[in-house]
Amino acid sequence: MVSPTDITHLTRSIKLAQEALEAGDSPFGSVLVSSDGTVLKEERNRVFTTNDVTAHPELTLVTWAQKNLSPAECAAATVYTSGEHCPMCATAHAFAGLGRIVFASSTEQLVRWRGELGVQAGPVAPLGINQVAPGLVVEGPVEEVSERVRELHRVKHSGPNA
Repeated sequence: MVSPTDITHLTRSIKLAQEALEAGDSPFGSVLVSSDGTVLKEERNRVFTTNDVTAHPELTLVTWAQKNLSPAECAAATVYTSGEHCPMCATAHAFAGLGRIVFASSTEQLVRWRGELGVQAGPVAPLGINQVAPGLVVEGPVEEVSERVRELHRVKHSGPNA
């Protein structure tokens, strides 16, 4: 069950996704929050602007957490993200021992939206987090905010006036 606090952090992750889109990247953003509610790190997608296919916000948060948090702090943290982790990010999250994931939109939704927009499927199977890492605690999609993510992807693939 998502709380008003969860919605606040998801809203911030969507704002970061919008910033990524405005910078020329795909619209994904993530926020890492400690067990006491402190925002520890925020990141947006930087794949195209850095020419680095691993510059996903979720992976950046994993890397930061591994360098800056104890295993207990990692396990107690929550990652809020505009879109469900891809297989690469889900794997890293699991191996890093990070805690709960709350996502605004799911992989299933993204595949459907991209299909509706005529976007060709990517080179990796579109697996959900628990298909990759069955032990992770996940919540999402969160319908109250998922349509905002859909709109960002529509703009990315169709333009603002489509």
